[in-house]
Amino acid sequence: MSNAIQPPKAKIIPKLLEKHGHSRTDNYYWLNERENPEVIDYLNKENEYYQKSTAHTKDFQNSLFEEMKARIKEDDESVPYFYNGYFYITRFEKGKDYPIHSRKKGSMEAPEEIMFDCNEMAKGHAYFNLSGLSVSEDNVWASFGVDTVSRRQYTIQIKNLQTGEILPVAIENTTAGATWASDNQTLFYSRKDEQTLRADKIYKHKLGTAASQDVLVFFEKDETFDVSVYKSKSKKYIIINSNSTMTTEYRMVLSATPDDKFTIFQKRTRGLEYSMSHFGDHFYIVTNKDKATNFKLMKTPEDATAKENWVDVIPHRDEVLLEDIDIFAAYLVVTERYNGLNQIRIMPWSGEGAYYLPFESETFTAYTTTNLDFETEILRYSFQSLATPSSVIDFNMRTQTKTILKEQEVLGGEFDKNNYTEERIWATAKDGTKVPISLVYRKGLKKNGQNPTLLYAYGSYGVTMDCYFSSVRLSLLDRGFIYAIAHIRGGEDLGRPWYENGKLLKKKNTFTDFIDCSQFLIAQKYTSSQHLYAEGGSAGGLLMGAIVNMAPSLYHGVIAQVPFVDVVTTMLDDSIPLTTGEYDEWGNPNVKKYYNYMLSYSPYDNVTAQEYPNMYVATGLHDSQVQYWEPAKWVAKLRNLKTDNNILYLDTNMDAGHGGASGRFEAIKEIAKEYSFLLDLEGIKR
Repeated sequence: MSNAIQPPKAKIIPKLLEKHGHSRTDNYYWLNERENPEVIDYLNKENEYYQKSTAHTKDFQNSLFEEMKARIKEDDESVPYFYNGYFYITRFEKGKDYPIHSRKKGSMEAPEEIMFDCNEMAKGHAYFNLSGLSVSEDNVWASFGVDTVSRRQYTIQIKNLQTGEILPVAIENTTAGATWASDNQTLFYSRKDEQTLRADKIYKHKLGTAASQDVLVFFEKDETFDVSVYKSKSKKYIIINSNSTMTTEYRMVLSATPDDKFTIFQKRTRGLEYSMSHFGDHFYIVTNKDKATNFKLMKTPEDATAKENWVDVIPHRDEVLLEDIDIFAAYLVVTERYNGLNQIRIMPWSGEGAYYLPFESETFTAYTTTNLDFETEILRYSFQSLATPSSVIDFNMRTQTKTILKEQEVLGGEFDKNNYTEERIWATAKDGTKVPISLVYRKGLKKNGQNPTLLYAYGSYGVTMDCYFSSVRLSLLDRGFIYAIAHIRGGEDLGRPWYENGKLLKKKNTFTDFIDCSQFLIAQKYTSSQHLYAEGGSAGGLLMGAIVNMAPSLYHGVIAQVPFVDVVTTMLDDSIPLTTGEYDEWGNPNVKKYYNYMLSYSPYDNVTAQEYPNMYVATGLHDSQVQYWEPAKWVAKLRNLKTDNNILYLDTNMDAGHGGASGRFEAIKEIAKEYSFLLDLEGIKR
């Protein structure tokens, strides 16, 4: 297909790396010099090779893009939510890439006040993201963060919503997260370490002063923690959260007296995780205290917050993961997970008549959304499944009636969810564990082993890979693809132990689960190795790197987005963003047993002279989560060692970071590239 066009070869400059008396040679270490013109030249050559090799698919890519774009309602808006006297709306206009944030006072019939038109603000920038919008209690001031590089380093500014004036203050290198105290003069925000990008400081800014006069309120010196600041739903407290993989600690101050000293809620104890919500004269705490692996709900008086005062409200259950709570004046709403599926439980404070919301499907996601008002009997939640577009629902907890406020529209007139079949099946892993797989495909599909199948997974950080609807995905389904999600260990899909059994020294369960799911789909005649494709991004890209080393012949093609593949070298470099906070996830390679284990699966370190599947690898030059050089080095090493003539593309976005392009349609162009890669391998030309 692309044999006539020769791929670039990165030059080899051996660098010896030594640790624990063990030596390894990295021939492509030099690629991490972002400012080196030779590095940029190599990335550009790889891009050129990708562009030339896929020139025959360009028209198809464009038509795929237009097809996907045509399903999206361009002049769309969010369901308004009411907060502190105003209805807030986010909307898009036809032909525009970015959102418009607006509000209406008191009623939806009131005139619209445009707070931020991101289309105007994005002009002149290849990348633009506005985040962390926070409005003061008097509704006059809004703080907001802007990132124009895609390294998630936001500059906070403040706008007067009455006059439209943006104050001259620009607070740089923040997370964008900020919250106003009740005096409407004091803004708390979190700032990052310049080098590691760890959020490690909370500052206090006073209106009318320069950013240089801002006061440091809290510094998190433990490099495995990061910090954030927010206001309780009751508006009574400003709360600082210090968080690591396994441990949490909160501090708080009354929002009415923001210059007082913060007090610790419950001091950090390694392994104790908790989150707290204020209601009435108590705090309600979701915690793993007393070996509650799947978490339980406790409460404690406002004036006695240390853990010895906590008492059980909902005790721990071995088979049910307690994920979150929403508090209302008359109801407690609990989000749980049982057998891998979401449950929403409504519990009146009166103690009588608790019930669950009824959900029929096994391939769905349901979660509570924006519920900012205490004094309401309406719960707002969202529902979607692999074949059912996302809807936003207002549910009356007293009458148990629901109103669908909005269902995502799929334009073009051809979509009917009844044309698709959804299934949940269970593969058996090699250690006997049952692993769920969710699937969606067109009705009438024959299980003859010939169906092209895209298997997706993530499997890290306890992130649950819930079933979600995608109108873009229809471009694969309608061309005969099966789309499947493997709910492998390392996520929290089947409760906290599911996560614990897929991290640290059990990380390989994540990879073998995915391989076992792949083999199960083949054994059940959904597909075959000639038609099976795998996809994952970031830590899911690590998964892709591991499986192509371990079981390359199982897959015809693999998509790895911003893949974390150079595990050992990255985890040994504590100057790289995120590294120190990840020791509880991957292990600390400064300790020999973790070093040895990580080395045994690190994709980059385990590339060998063997045949590899067709591969499309995407990255961004400014990525702060997974540095561009990891995929670049990996591809260079694969090019040098692999023994096949299969496709290998490295596609680097020279303007973007970890999340890819920022505009809503630019992101679809990236998906069109991926889909054209898959469809081209299947010989599907239109």
